[in-house]
Amino acid sequence: MNPTLAFAQSLTRRTFLGHAASGIGRAAAGVLLAAHGGRLASGASAAAPPALPHFRPRAKRVLCLFQSEGFSHVDLFDYKPALVKFNGQEIPPSVKGNQRLTGMTSGQSAYPVVAPLWPGRLCGQQQTWISDRLPHIQTIADELCIVKSMHTEAINHDPAITYMNTGNQQPGYASMGAWVSYGLGSENENLPTFIAMVSQGSGKNPGQPIFSRLWGSGFLPSSHQGVGLRPGANPVLYLQDPPGTDRLQRRALLDDLSRLNHLRAQELGDPETLARINAYEMAFRMQTSVPELTDVSGESPATLASYGPEVAKPGSYAANCLLARRLLERGVRFVQLFHRGWDQHIAIERQLPNQCRDVDQPTAALVKDLKQRGLLEDTLVVFLTEFGRTVFSQGTLDSPAMGRDHHGRCFTVWLAGAGVKAGVEYGRTDDFCYNIVENPVHLRDLHATILHCLGIDHARFTYPYRGLDVRLTGVEEAQVVSGILA
Repeated sequence: MNPTLAFAQSLTRRTFLGHAASGIGRAAAGVLLAAHGGRLASGASAAAPPALPHFRPRAKRVLCLFQSEGFSHVDLFDYKPALVKFNGQEIPPSVKGNQRLTGMTSGQSAYPVVAPLWPGRLCGQQQTWISDRLPHIQTIADELCIVKSMHTEAINHDPAITYMNTGNQQPGYASMGAWVSYGLGSENENLPTFIAMVSQGSGKNPGQPIFSRLWGSGFLPSSHQGVGLRPGANPVLYLQDPPGTDRLQRRALLDDLSRLNHLRAQELGDPETLARINAYEMAFRMQTSVPELTDVSGESPATLASYGPEVAKPGSYAANCLLARRLLERGVRFVQLFHRGWDQHIAIERQLPNQCRDVDQPTAALVKDLKQRGLLEDTLVVFLTEFGRTVFSQGTLDSPAMGRDHHGRCFTVWLAGAGVKAGVEYGRTDDFCYNIVENPVHLRDLHATILHCLGIDHARFTYPYRGLDVRLTGVEEAQVVSGILA
């Protein structure tokens, strides 16, 4: 075959335009591949935009504890005495208004108020109310910045979870961790910049699905997507060498493959070729770093006991919390845990205590462990969910099957560590935990604040996509929540 014709047939429209742009793609490839003798370094920092951070950061890394499916702020954090008084009575129309409801409660003939199902107590120096379902988290009240005025437009799980994790209700956008990887790169060449783990709770089982796109890179270069760690003996698939292949052979193979991919990158200027080189190199280094990471035999008995009885169960929330601490101390930039099972539409009195038991002790132990090791000073911990729960019942009041429906008009999240005030509450809801009356915080504002703690101005942090300068915080107004910053 005529090689000129074959090359012309391999050109896509994008590639043709790339060649026409005065060789910019080739120049970029040369710069990226110059590191480490022609092989890409940790990849994330090599592709990061210049001049970041924009200002001195308070946090170097982020730990996101995502409680998937919407925990009940009414029962766990946002106690209001009026709910006891109005328990069993119809929620006033002036409070409920013309609220958009899901199909699960929109046809109900009555909407009786349900007071918090369990008592709580005032904790810490600021006397913050936290449910007795979370006795260990009660002990870290003085570390927490509790935001009670979060709100979102999304009222169904998948768009709401996607919105909280990517800044857009539609799939295809880059996740928070991918944005942070793109902006700040890696502190550890032997582990990915962004790592995600998923656990199933004992509340609702199975919970809503968690899709890998929630830690995907979207339109960003694929080298910034999160790496999912699986439980068990093979936390990362396809990481082991083929049978009969030793490390020297593997290294030689990768060197040859890198040279071929390098030539292809120079021909086509496709950044995904560079991402592929980076992925091969990272996998090679992870062959030694991941087994060391997951070997917790060196942890003290006291540390293991502090995370609770499930810490030895691979894939549990407790085990993932311990791995999260080990990742953070090794310089992983963004660690995210997804814990399923908070979707208490039914049987909330039976399901919610089980779900709280999953996360209470490990979460408190993780915060204390980070503080004891000096990591909380430069790690931002975010405990969040996609929306809250209704103050009125879903189903018949006082029935064992009673639950609470989705509620995006207000809900609670908390933060701790670098960049935020400790032992404070921010925002306020009405006497029915139904509407925000003070300091509303949209999820875009939360994203802007997380970036701010990392030294990034969200308005200047963009990526060109479909003719737009796309941001994690989107095109609508977003504000850094200065009232919670230390």
